[in-house]
Amino acid sequence: MSAAIRNPFDPGFGVYVHWPFCLSKCPYCDFNSHVRRGDVDEDRFVDAYRAEIAHRAALAPGREVTSIFFGGGTPSLMAPSTVQAILDSIAKHWTIARNVEVTLEANPTSVEASRFKSFKAAGVNRVSLGVQALNDIDLRNLGRQHSVAEALAALDVATSVFERASFDLIYARPDQTPAQWRKELDLALQRAPEHLSLYQLTIEPDTMFERMFNAGKLVVPDPDTQRALWDVTQEATLRAGMPSYEVSNHARPGGECRHNLVYWRYGEYAGIGPGAHGRLVLPGKGRRAQACERHPEMWLTCVETEGHGIVEDEQLSPEQEGDEFLLMGLRLREGIDPQRYHLLAGRKLAASRISELVGDGLVEVLRDNRLRVSSEGFPVLDAVVADLAA
Repeated sequence: MSAAIRNPFDPGFGVYVHWPFCLSKCPYCDFNSHVRRGDVDEDRFVDAYRAEIAHRAALAPGREVTSIFFGGGTPSLMAPSTVQAILDSIAKHWTIARNVEVTLEANPTSVEASRFKSFKAAGVNRVSLGVQALNDIDLRNLGRQHSVAEALAALDVATSVFERASFDLIYARPDQTPAQWRKELDLALQRAPEHLSLYQLTIEPDTMFERMFNAGKLVVPDPDTQRALWDVTQEATLRAGMPSYEVSNHARPGGECRHNLVYWRYGEYAGIGPGAHGRLVLPGKGRRAQACERHPEMWLTCVETEGHGIVEDEQLSPEQEGDEFLLMGLRLREGIDPQRYHLLAGRKLAASRISELVGDGLVEVLRDNRLRVSSEGFPVLDAVVADLAA
C-alpha cells in the first residue's frame, strides 16, 4: 500500500466545504446545486463560512486537518479570494497537517481553467474536473457546458498547474455500448494524470432524467449491458495501472483521494455550507450525524441568526455506527477490520453470514483477517452490505 494513504486505524480529519451554485442544472444531477441569475454575494457567504467553521471548531477542537474538499455545485465559480478566506479561517481554528490535501471541484471550461493559477496561489493543491464524457453528443445530452476539446485543454492546464489532478466520467449512458465505452475509456486513461472517478449512470429521484425516463424518453442500458460496461471498466483500468481502490474510483499508487478515504474509512469530518453533512465524535455525545440547511439563502439566514446552519444533529446508536462503517468501508478494495466493527456496533459480524458470502464468491477474508468484497461482489455491493448488517 502506498505511503500516501494513512493507516486505516487513523482515518484523519477532513473539512468539506459546499459551494451550492452552478451555471445550469444538469439533468442527471440530484446534488444540492442551485442556479442564480444575478451575482452571488460572496462576501456575505465568506462571513457565514467563517462562522460555521468557528462553530464546528468549538464542537471539535484540537483536530489536525488532513484534507479539505471544496464540492458543489461548482466551486470553481468562486473567486479565488473566497477560497483563500475559507482556507485561512480553517487554519485559524484547527491545526493544518503539513501534507494537507486541498481539493477543488471544477468545470473543464476555458474560463475556469484560466483561474487555476489563482486557486493554487490560494492554497488548492488538487483539482477534480467534471468532464463526464469524451463524446460531444453525450456531453450535450448530459447538459454539460463544455466540449471534449475544452475538457482536454482544461485537463492540460490543470496538470501543468497542480501537483495532483483527477477527472470524472459517467458511463452506462443511453445507447452506449461496451465497445464505445472501451474506446472512450482508453482515451481517458491515456490522459489521466493519477486518478479517475468512473460513475455508472443512475436515474436519481427528482431529476430531469427521472422525468424523461418515466415518460419513456430516456432508455438506459439493460442490466446485462451494464454489467458488461462494468467489466470493461475494471479490465481497462487494471491494465493501465489505475485499478479501483473503491467501487467507482481508480488511481495510480499514491494518487488516491485522501479526503474521500476519510469518509470511507469512517473518520471524522466537518460539513460546512448549504446542505453539507458531517460526522463528529463529541465528548459524552458520541458520533453525531449533522446536516445543514440545504437552501443557500435559508442557510445564510440560519448562520447569521443562530451562528451555524445545522438543522439535523443526531447521535448515532451503536447499530447505526456499525451499519455506516460497513456501508462505507466495504466500498474499498482494502476492505474493513471486523474488530473495529465490533467496537463500533457492540457486536460481532455473524461468522455464518461471512462463510456463506465467502462460499458464494462475494466476500474474501484476507490473511490479516480483514474482510473485503470480491471483484464478483462489487457489482452487487448493496446486497452484500445488507446481508452482513442483518
